[in-house]
Amino acid sequence: MSATEFPPVRACIFDMDGLLINTEDIYKQCADNVLVRHSRPPLPWSIKAQLMGVPGSSNGDVFHEWAKLSISREQYGREQEIEQKKLFALCEPLPGAVQLLEKLTGRRVGGSSGTSANPPVEVALASSSSSQNYALKTVRSETKAFLDLIPPERRVLADDEKMKGAKGKPAPDIFLKALEAINVALPEDKKISPVECLVFEDSVPGVEAGRRAGMRVVWVPHPDLKAYFAGREGGVLAGRTGIVPIGKEEQLGEVGDSWAEEIGSLEEFEYAKYGIGVQ
Repeated sequence: MSATEFPPVRACIFDMDGLLINTEDIYKQCADNVLVRHSRPPLPWSIKAQLMGVPGSSNGDVFHEWAKLSISREQYGREQEIEQKKLFALCEPLPGAVQLLEKLTGRRVGGSSGTSANPPVEVALASSSSSQNYALKTVRSETKAFLDLIPPERRVLADDEKMKGAKGKPAPDIFLKALEAINVALPEDKKISPVECLVFEDSVPGVEAGRRAGMRVVWVPHPDLKAYFAGREGGVLAGRTGIVPIGKEEQLGEVGDSWAEEIGSLEEFEYAKYGIGVQ
């Protein structure tokens, strides 16, 4: 399917960490604080790139095979949790995030309505974060208020009941569950198909998950992640980096197809390109 053949986008599904809020830098700082305390070097982006968006990866095999810490995984997890409880309180919206959600929902932070009575598109959240961490990340009233633009029933988190028996990114499950959460409230003749969905992601496994779900994707990478994948952007957008091999190659895209694009910031998003009319 070419760009001119896509139907207008009717639903936008958002990752959260590093996409809507500044948690990727905070996650790295938490890890670095523990690593330095135990005489290890800071976490390099070559390793961090493999952890982003994958549930449980911050204390998983890839991390520990690189870190070679003298403490147990359990001890590292406890120390990491202490750092996160301190630093997650610093979470704040990334550039363009508030404005994008306001325009898509037709609402303003704080609950007031915008100029459109009906939102141009439906929105949902699909995050590998746990509900406990979500609560810690939304301590700031500013952060909570703009994420509240996404209805609670359309926020799919890693430990959500909706994800019971499902697989985390790069599998497509969480994005398909988010679409289900949207469609359950729509009449049968208004149900939204995957090709009418646009996924916003910062992580490479997240891009792959969106592609596997049969959805279009906007990749908004952290500058350090972008630098690490310089020259390999086509493979990222096609979902073909193979960071976490799960098979099912038929779900993936092809390099150079028109299903995904990269932008530098949510401020750069072009609504008209996706058939989204906003006030």
